Amino acid sequence: MAIDGIYLYSLVQDLKKSILNSKIDKINQPEKDEIIITLRKERKNLKLLISASPKYPRFNLTTVVKSNPLQAPMFTMVLRKYLIGGKIIDIVQQEGDRIVKFLIEASDELGFNSVYTLIVEIMGRHSNITLVRERDNKIMECIKHIAPSMNSYRVLYPGITYKYPPESTKINPFSFNDTTLQEFMDKNSVTFNKNFFVSCFTGISTSLSEHLFIEYNKNYTDFSINNICTFINNFINTLLDNEIFKIYKDKDGDYIDFYVTPLSQLEEKYSFEILNDIHELMDKYYLEKDKQERIKGRSVNLQKLVTTNIERCIKKENKLNDLLKKCEDKDDFKIKGDLLTSYIYSIKKGDKSFTTINFFSEDGEEITIPLDENKTPSENVQSYYKKYNKLKKSEESAIEQLEKNDQELQYLYSVLTNIENCESYTEIDDIKEELISTGYVRKRKSNGKNSKKSKESKPLHYISSDGIDIFVGKNNIQNDYLSLKFANKNFMWLHTKNIPGSHVIICSNDVPDNTLVEGATLAAYYSKAKDSSKVPVDYTLVKNLKKPNGANPGMVIYHTNYTMYVEPSEFNNLNIEKK
Repeated sequence: MAIDGIYLYSLVQDLKKSILNSKIDKINQPEKDEIIITLRKERKNLKLLISASPKYPRFNLTTVVKSNPLQAPMFTMVLRKYLIGGKIIDIVQQEGDRIVKFLIEASDELGFNSVYTLIVEIMGRHSNITLVRERDNKIMECIKHIAPSMNSYRVLYPGITYKYPPESTKINPFSFNDTTLQEFMDKNSVTFNKNFFVSCFTGISTSLSEHLFIEYNKNYTDFSINNICTFINNFINTLLDNEIFKIYKDKDGDYIDFYVTPLSQLEEKYSFEILNDIHELMDKYYLEKDKQERIKGRSVNLQKLVTTNIERCIKKENKLNDLLKKCEDKDDFKIKGDLLTSYIYSIKKGDKSFTTINFFSEDGEEITIPLDENKTPSENVQSYYKKYNKLKKSEESAIEQLEKNDQELQYLYSVLTNIENCESYTEIDDIKEELISTGYVRKRKSNGKNSKKSKESKPLHYISSDGIDIFVGKNNIQNDYLSLKFANKNFMWLHTKNIPGSHVIICSNDVPDNTLVEGATLAAYYSKAKDSSKVPVDYTLVKNLKKPNGANPGMVIYHTNYTMYVEPSEFNNLNIEKK
């Protein structure tokens, strides 16, 4: 669910206990819309993650370690200039809304103490992080610049006066009374149903409104303004004492929702996981979702490129198959040429056709062969032989091109599978390098700046239930390395049968049955058939592998193999350890 104002209230109250009067030690920006501030308090380091992601905006204390870009973005440089060494003196939520201000006292360029405000707006795709100088309300920098063409209400870029988003017309749940609620209801004609609370109060989401409606009806038999005021105030007070947080999960174990208080409408519908820390709750819920969303965003161009080439190959395959269908009639032209050759002295120039017995047919039926009246008999014969030879060469060429096209399709499908299985930016970069080496992506010339190469990713490494090493390639370069360079010739090699996927190496000369099944299960999971059942997996010794000359990365041929059928499963569901 989206983080609402009530959730932020609980989060801010918890953060005040943890980071007030802490000193800012480091500031990094691992993502284009996300910063991590390292704080120092009572000889302990704390990491505050603030994200303006359009899908998963948030802020919380985190233990997640992320790699940083080789060159710090401008926003990071500005934050470091004004905030490093500063002290967080207060955290304020703006009118119960999804805007939170971190007030930071720091020394300016002349050594005088100044107060800066880091304003965090948690508003979906409009989320932003803005550094504002408190004394004149000037924007120093923001993580997303908003130009007049993008927003007619306000703009955000350095040097201008900061302007808050439009104020909500709803009631602030932290400061209202019977009169303000009655006036609002009369003015807006609000009815009491599950959307009552979200319609009346700012900072309350639809999910929370439904929960509050259910809880109100449990505690009160009738609706009254006085009861609503008492109910809301009691609910907010209980948030401060709450130490149990729940993440709701579906039957497959996927996270569905979370909140700082149990949500009545979800309690019986879903299972849940209980946590004792609000920051751990957010890390746990968002880590995998945000990671996959960012990886998907980073790899979308590669996916589009590969998909476009797959579509090109499929179109080419259809055209070649149509050509082969036309070539099926080539023998008819040869037969007609042979028949005309046999009776060439019976044909005269100017004849429009020639009828004879087809002695190439078992039935010996008559056949009428069309002729060009303007050509001599010899020229008519040569015309049929030319058509035959042209179709024959076209057929041979089409068969050869189909074989190459099929190999290219297999390679592109394997690349697409590898992209879908990516778990880090490094893996995406590795695949991009692979596509550069195979000519699908044009290599950009380096200007010498920031030319430092990022660390290459390594194959996945598991330990089987029998204590044997299992390695899984995450891209075709790794597949080639594992199968052709790393593996001993007597190690076991596994791969899904006729399905794009990873090469799996079991590092043993004598593989127990349990380890063999575990290796095959991993091969099925890291393939295009990961969501299927009963996936066929081939296995053979590494010495039976051969890489054809000129073959694309990850392409090998093999013989003397066996096949087993397994259910794809991640290592969490197997009795194996991930290194």
